[in-house]
Amino acid sequence: MRAKTSAALNRSELEEELRAIGRRRYHDRHPFHELLHNGQLGRGQVQAWALNRFYYQRSIPKKDAALISRADSAELRRVWRQRLADHDGDEPGHGGIARWLNLCAAVGLERRKVESLDGLLPATRFAVDAYVHFVREKSLLEAVASSLTELFAPDIIADRMRGMLAHYDFVSNEAMAYFDRRLTEAPRDVDFALEWVLERAETVEQQESVLDALRFKCDVLWAQLDALYHAYVDPGHIPPGAFAPQDESTDRPRRYR
Repeated sequence: MRAKTSAALNRSELEEELRAIGRRRYHDRHPFHELLHNGQLGRGQVQAWALNRFYYQRSIPKKDAALISRADSAELRRVWRQRLADHDGDEPGHGGIARWLNLCAAVGLERRKVESLDGLLPATRFAVDAYVHFVREKSLLEAVASSLTELFAPDIIADRMRGMLAHYDFVSNEAMAYFDRRLTEAPRDVDFALEWVLERAETVEQQESVLDALRFKCDVLWAQLDALYHAYVDPGHIPPGAFAPQDESTDRPRRYR
């Protein structure tokens, strides 16, 4: 990390600093993802991941709507509102949230249960709510910069699709439609956001703020996986009221190690 008293970076240097954050801190490096992508989780653990990730997916349009409401630029509003359509869909049953619910159904979760948020890990709620609050309260430059984790998304999405389709017989191409769509949506979104940030982060203070915003977003994603790992992998401490996977042979909560 460069010293905060350094001179302002040029565009290419700032972009490299942003990409370096992803190489060090993006959640593709988390051990939970290694287990998920390599087929080393049981169905119940995959269910826990899908259920908790739903809260993040459901909150993304709220985050994007908050950003749009603060934008004075008609261009920014026009471009950013495509994200709302991508997640909410133009009609019921379409969009990213609907596709995520289809994935939840494929892994054996009841839609009503998922949408109720019953069983959500407390840390998932705190982390996701912190992200929405960040976008509402920080500068518009920081809010846009926090979305730049999408720079690193295509690789992890491709790994996830290959790994889950290869290792889990309850996952199909149809179930993975959310990720298939994001392979084209995320690069489109981040091309605009990156250019927008690079044009406006000119001073040392502005550049430090966008780098910190991206670090914060990486922390939000990492914290969600930490919670899943602690609750469902090692040591397997599921908080009171949180989703408890059922052992197929005993129909009792299964303790994962």
